[in-house]
Amino acid sequence: MKYGLFPSRRSLRLPWVRWLYRHGLAWIGLGGGAMVLAILGVYLAQGMASVGLGWQGWLTLGVTLGAFLLNALTSLAAEVVFLGALAILFLTGILDTPTALAGFSNPGMITVAVLYIVVTGLQQTGGLDMISRTVLGMPKGQTQAMARLVLPVVGMSAFLNNTPIVAMFIPVVSDWCRKLRISPSKLMIPLSYAAIMGGMCTLIGTSTNLVVNGLLIAETDYPGLGLFDLVPVGVPCALAGILLLILAQRWLLPNRKPAITEVDDPREYTVEVVVDEGSPLAGKSVEKAGLRHLPGLYLTEIQRGDQLLTAVTPQEVLREGDQLVFVGMVSSIVDLNQIRGLKPATDQVFKLDSPREDRCLVEAVVSNTCPLVGITIREGRFRSRYGAVVLAVGRNGVRLPGKIGDIRLQPGDTLLLETHPTFLEERRASRDFYLVSGVPNSDPPRHDKAPLALGILIAMVVLATFGWMEMLNAATLAAVLMILTGCCSFQQAFRSIDWSVILVVAAALGLGKALELSGAAGTLASGVLGIAGDNPWLALALVYGITTLLTEVITNNAAAAVVFPIAFALSQSLGVSFIPFVVAIMIGASASFSTPIGYQTNLMVYGPGGYRFSDFLRIGIPFNLLFWAMTVIIAPRVYPF
Repeated sequence: MKYGLFPSRRSLRLPWVRWLYRHGLAWIGLGGGAMVLAILGVYLAQGMASVGLGWQGWLTLGVTLGAFLLNALTSLAAEVVFLGALAILFLTGILDTPTALAGFSNPGMITVAVLYIVVTGLQQTGGLDMISRTVLGMPKGQTQAMARLVLPVVGMSAFLNNTPIVAMFIPVVSDWCRKLRISPSKLMIPLSYAAIMGGMCTLIGTSTNLVVNGLLIAETDYPGLGLFDLVPVGVPCALAGILLLILAQRWLLPNRKPAITEVDDPREYTVEVVVDEGSPLAGKSVEKAGLRHLPGLYLTEIQRGDQLLTAVTPQEVLREGDQLVFVGMVSSIVDLNQIRGLKPATDQVFKLDSPREDRCLVEAVVSNTCPLVGITIREGRFRSRYGAVVLAVGRNGVRLPGKIGDIRLQPGDTLLLETHPTFLEERRASRDFYLVSGVPNSDPPRHDKAPLALGILIAMVVLATFGWMEMLNAATLAAVLMILTGCCSFQQAFRSIDWSVILVVAAALGLGKALELSGAAGTLASGVLGIAGDNPWLALALVYGITTLLTEVITNNAAAAVVFPIAFALSQSLGVSFIPFVVAIMIGASASFSTPIGYQTNLMVYGPGGYRFSDFLRIGIPFNLLFWAMTVIIAPRVYPF
């Protein structure tokens, strides 16, 4: 057995060595964080006891801790836990009615909801697919995928608002993970962390930096910080964070399926599509066109005029008019239906009365009383009878030869239909079908509006970044334009909002307000900072520690506002410069890694990644400790005491 930093291949055959190698880093991080918090807790209890926190403060702390534990240790839905905690604080009188409900009208929470609509406009026009192909590409492994995702997000977040960037990338990363066959849980937390790390590199990277800079100008005699004054501290922290993500992803990131996922479907369809005239796919190979990486979907043959290509290689170049035959699951057929430059092989689709962008995909199982049993789809005039077009037929996983119109229907056949959404209500009780169900997210994309949707997104980011509009105003304007210009319908926009995330954000804001109003947050800060003595380095470490601790349980802006006056008084009593403390507050308030409720981007990836509360603790505590150490070491050297 070799001795060194990494075990040898031979030693990895031993189960206990392999277990330590895979899980050791995570346990070291958790153990180190727990030890620091335990030491901090002893001093904190002494400080809080001397201040005399009232019953309201103790109850608020208990309820908040209980919410954390329930999230970490049980399978209860996060919105149930946080709404329950908010209800306790409301019923005990700690929060009055306006304050308890303030989170539901909070600009940050509403901004998240509105951004879902903006992203829907991008998704429905194919704009997200353009972003994915341009920025992300098709990497060959998980590490390369991580680098391709994290680096551009960090760069963008340094100058753009974090929330729209994460909102824009969540559906892109979800689809990307499906194509790469990577669990979304391996990339969703890195997406949020990259946005956080980029935001702490410049003054305009996060709203917290601007809030703290405003307090610095208004409450002290110090001039405000410049745009790039955080670079000497923020960039090294971000680079170290990226390195930790890439090196420790195997041990710290869980491998889970998303909370809302389709069960693997054994039904397979055969579907035919045609490369349209003027298609951007013409002249590209099958692999370059992205038709080889659709999970659960296989290109079986290409009909090119009188020539039939049955062994299709990834290097086969597509031509206009090629008829492609795919076999696969319905979810992958939805992806195929949204690729620009492909259209259904049947011309019946274009004879339907409703515009194609108003249609959706529906699955229907043929019953034994259906009048079309025993005759072909063409003979039965399916489109005229039902106002729907058959795109594919599934029969016991067997591929059906011939054209769709020539297939003779049998009881139990599963039909994939393109039709108007009203088909669901009209035919749900019909004796012609055993079962009728809609296919989620199957609306045909409006590819012609993709440049318009991207223009609306860019305008929103520019308006918010340069302060010409508040983020909420800019997002609302963009959402309204997405609907008015037809990039998405009102129904699609409403369905896209993840209401569970919205409820958790609103309730978490209420808990944060309770910590603030009950005096628990202020007492927490004073109790910790009271042990600093006359050592500026220790004082700086404690300022950062209490800021990052508070930002995990209340909003980052509120945490910065609570700690700022205490830290300023502390620097005055020590007779040292306040600027290192300002930098520590900015970085500490942004570096929320250990809980999903500490930063709204963490909440946004919580559901799509299928995470548990403890997942953020496992990877977040090492990140918090790393950023804590680096900020305390670097800040005083760049801005001396």
